[in-house]
Amino acid sequence: MSSATTTAEVTSVALPRERAKVLLPAILFLLLALAPLAVSLGMPAGWLALLTRALIFAIAALSLDLILGVGGLVSFGHAAFLGIGAYVTGIMITEGRSEALVILPVILGVCALFGAITGASCLRTRGVAFIMITLAFGQMVYFLAQALSAYGGDDGLTLYEKSTVLGFSPFANRTSFYYSVLIALAGAYLLVRGLVASRFGRVLRAARENPTRVSVTGFDVNKVRLVAYVISGMLAGLSGFFLANHTEFVSPAFMSWQRSGELIFVAVLGGVGSLHGAIIGAIAYLIAEDALSHVTEHWRAIFGPMIILFVLFTRGGIVGMLRKLGPRHG
Repeated sequence: MSSATTTAEVTSVALPRERAKVLLPAILFLLLALAPLAVSLGMPAGWLALLTRALIFAIAALSLDLILGVGGLVSFGHAAFLGIGAYVTGIMITEGRSEALVILPVILGVCALFGAITGASCLRTRGVAFIMITLAFGQMVYFLAQALSAYGGDDGLTLYEKSTVLGFSPFANRTSFYYSVLIALAGAYLLVRGLVASRFGRVLRAARENPTRVSVTGFDVNKVRLVAYVISGMLAGLSGFFLANHTEFVSPAFMSWQRSGELIFVAVLGGVGSLHGAIIGAIAYLIAEDALSHVTEHWRAIFGPMIILFVLFTRGGIVGMLRKLGPRHG
């Protein structure tokens, strides 16, 4: 009787949590899909541009969450992939190759190659050593971009046109560009969620907890982590493609260690490992940043401690806070 009661109690708690994992992302994407309608009904037009930027960074944060939240790998060089995607886009557009269906495979290929080479080295280390070597590779790409004098060097590269898709220009219109980014984000989310739910994802999560035990069962932990690292880098490169088209400017600052730190902050702010938390975190981070920048020019002095305090005193980030505010069972 006691065992049956315990099972029933566990089930009663587990079911709402499982529903929440589906319901919250569905509501989130529905609200995001309705954002352009809100702008047409009177919301300031600048909000759509801000939200577009937030969704671009959400793709990068989501990609980081795959290795950080699921794999337990803290990368301080993840922005290098974002910068690679942006620079490949900028260079190809400058050279007259503006077709997105040509640019994107090149971005994904370059990011996969960079991820495979650097990941093979990084994953030989653990803990602080892993953080430092990813930082070193990120800074290496940062200084390489600064050395590209033919493409602006330290001053960056201005783009005078945006990418096209089969000869059309969907990125020229702010609403169609917003929906393009939203579709890409939804695709990235479904891909990462599918990976996490698969045997691959279970092995990656188990390796975070106890890599030795996973190795004993016959799985190659480094190989699983490397595949996750490469996929994560490719998705970050995709965000770089959209960022270059959004800002119409490419700069080495896109791949600085500070930008990598921002991506980690975004993932932690939303809720590490929740996936949709990365999206919520990116939106909250950029909206708060924009609001404070209109209050004072020293907004960073307020914003930094505010984010740190929120992360310290809110377990599980925004998603964890939303779970606490939800209905209690049992």
